[in-house]
Amino acid sequence: MKRNPTYHLIALWFCFVAGIPVRSYAADGVQITPVDDKLRIEINGQLFSEYHYKDVARQFLYPVLGPDQLAMSRKWPVEESTDEQHDHPHHRGLWYAHSSVNGFDFWSEGKGCKIAHQKFLEVSSGADSGVIVETNNWIGSDGTFVCSEKRSIRIYNRPGTERLLDFDITFYAPPDKSVVFGDEKDGAMATRIAETMRLTNDVNGKSVPGAGHIVMSTGVRDGATWGKRADWCDYYGPVAGKTVGIAIFDHPDNLRHPTWWHVRDYGLFSANPFGVHDFEKKPKHTGDYTLEAGKTLTFRYRFYYHQGDEVQAKVAEHYSDYVAGKN
Repeated sequence: MKRNPTYHLIALWFCFVAGIPVRSYAADGVQITPVDDKLRIEINGQLFSEYHYKDVARQFLYPVLGPDQLAMSRKWPVEESTDEQHDHPHHRGLWYAHSSVNGFDFWSEGKGCKIAHQKFLEVSSGADSGVIVETNNWIGSDGTFVCSEKRSIRIYNRPGTERLLDFDITFYAPPDKSVVFGDEKDGAMATRIAETMRLTNDVNGKSVPGAGHIVMSTGVRDGATWGKRADWCDYYGPVAGKTVGIAIFDHPDNLRHPTWWHVRDYGLFSANPFGVHDFEKKPKHTGDYTLEAGKTLTFRYRFYYHQGDEVQAKVAEHYSDYVAGKN
């Protein structure tokens, strides 16, 4: 359903009052507008996602709608549901976090750590893409300032039903202290997929095969994918009777590319360059990474929401386009 012009005028006025810099406006294409304490993202008048940034332990995108407007993220705990497992309440939509940054756990919720929104540097709509650029501070459970970061989330207007989202994040170490990203499996660039896409399901406390599949650029599949390294990983399965998938691309410039994949049969799907001792059974702290005082560290990822399996969706070709700088 398309928004009427009055809605967009109200949204632009809200941006002005809230101090959100808006560079452009597009009736079609990708439109990003503030709604309550979120940013609403529409593609050609249809909802794609909402960016939750206020009064949260960490920012996240939810829901995430893929081909044919199918919901590709688990509802719970953002919404109540009776047909999903209520495990891991910190798995909300699509997010970035890590379980050990200078010893603080930003992955779990309820431990007092917070990725605190500071300001939007840009919120732009456009015919071809829309972008959110935001700065945040990572604050430990005791109030310690750990580091700052700038993230850019770009959503593309693609032909057909496919959806593309680029997520780039740059960490800034304080001028007077280093930042240690600890060797832990729980991190970092992550999403929780729709329940029906899972590799396995829980039935009366027992794990049984589901209808979903996981495949990597290396050809490793399904249960063998956890903790393995690859350029990309794809998780696909049925939603409302249609086969759809999510592929995450690890950019070649990222630290320790190709990354390790913390991808679970129950639907957690994340890229983690730090958890080496868990993934490869090496001594603890093997995967620690120290960002020296005053230095920066950048990660770049792409999410590709598609129809069909990885072959039908030409995931490998899309990854090549990403590496070549194409949309």
